[in-house]
Amino acid sequence: MLTNSNLQTCMLLLLWGWTVSTESRTQQRVKGVPEIYKQGSRPHRQRREVHQESHKQGSAVFKRSPDITKSPLTKSEQLLRIDDHDFTMRPGFGGPAIPVGVDVQVESLDSISEVDMDFTMTLYLRHYWKDERLSFPSSNNQSMTFDGRLVKKIWVPDMFFVHSKRSFIHDTTTDNVMLRVQPDGKVLYSLRVTVTAMCNMDFSRFPLDTQSCSLEIESYAYTEDDLMLYWKNGNESLKTDDRISLSQFLIQEFHTTTRLAFYSSTGWYNRLYINFTLRRHIFFFLLQTYFPATLMVMLSWVSFWIDRRAAPARVPLGITTVLTMSTIITGLNASMPRVSYIKAVDIYLWVSFVFVFLSVLEYAAVNYLTTVQERKERKMREKFPCTCGVPQPRSMMDCSYSDGEVNNLGNYVSENGDKEDRIMVQLALNAERNSNRRKSQRAYVSLRIDTHAIDKYSRIIFPASYILFNLIYWCIFL
Repeated sequence: MLTNSNLQTCMLLLLWGWTVSTESRTQQRVKGVPEIYKQGSRPHRQRREVHQESHKQGSAVFKRSPDITKSPLTKSEQLLRIDDHDFTMRPGFGGPAIPVGVDVQVESLDSISEVDMDFTMTLYLRHYWKDERLSFPSSNNQSMTFDGRLVKKIWVPDMFFVHSKRSFIHDTTTDNVMLRVQPDGKVLYSLRVTVTAMCNMDFSRFPLDTQSCSLEIESYAYTEDDLMLYWKNGNESLKTDDRISLSQFLIQEFHTTTRLAFYSSTGWYNRLYINFTLRRHIFFFLLQTYFPATLMVMLSWVSFWIDRRAAPARVPLGITTVLTMSTIITGLNASMPRVSYIKAVDIYLWVSFVFVFLSVLEYAAVNYLTTVQERKERKMREKFPCTCGVPQPRSMMDCSYSDGEVNNLGNYVSENGDKEDRIMVQLALNAERNSNRRKSQRAYVSLRIDTHAIDKYSRIIFPASYILFNLIYWCIFL
């Protein structure tokens, strides 16, 4: 018979065997699941690989070399060995000057300011040099292109714009900077810049002027012993957009020059110049300045045809033209710099102003002389009264005698048959009266001034003088 201890041992052995068999079946079931999935997915994978191979053969895009950036051993910094060199030094430090070629493409001339005497230009500035420290092995001799993040880790020329007021590198949507490195170490460094620089303008012929401005590029730290700056392709290094246009100027010429700049404390530097010539459009100023000024001068001549006694008509006309000319001069000078010399437009406007002012003075002279004349006529009438005969006095200018008093021969014919002594007295009185009348007439003619003649002469002198001035002016400044 089995004892209790033997029975318990048998039960434990049965329970252990069942547990082991259950675990083995579970492991087989778990291992069998991925095998089923693998066997079921293998046809799909084969079909997908065949489709990819056929697509690669039909498209040239997939014929490119593999992307080396996926390899952890070919990072750009490791490929260019940036950590192995000190890029705070220029290439070939201690040797001859490194040549740096430059070319520029002008995108736009944004504005020209006469008041501030400056201009704003947007351009693509490109530098070319060779740095053997950046050379890398390449089987297909293809260059590598980077953005602005790598520029901060290598050496680049320290260019700046001489006489610039403001400048910035565009940063939308990222910094507009490009770096391209070839396997032999040749570098292309390009950036998009907007710069506002000074332009010393001469307004002595304004607005018939032509302005010459220049944008100057120079290295800040490296003298000509360390860095030789030059235009890469001569005058062909400067390209401009054909769509560049300005509202007030015509762009006549773009060209490049190279000079040396000397600083007493640091030395000689290579300096590149972008020179351009601007000719101002004259039609705007003809409409806004010259034509209104000419019309005001012509309007002031209208007063010469108005009666001299019509003071309410002639005085406001003269004052209106003077004030209008003052407004034109003030409005033009408000948009111009306060230069200490006379501009061409100032000559025209001020001469026109003088003509307008002289027309006002002309009427003042006419009015004054008319008043003086009338006053003298009144005094002459009071000083030389004319009495024709005893019974009835007459005016000095209207003295007449009857046929019965004096005939053409100076003989007296009596109508009433008076005595001979009375005839002799009457003849004496008539002779004295005629003598006084001739004296008064001579005095009046000598003192009388024909004020109408001033207006008549002004109608000819003023227009002729102004036309002559215009001929001389436009012959000189055009």
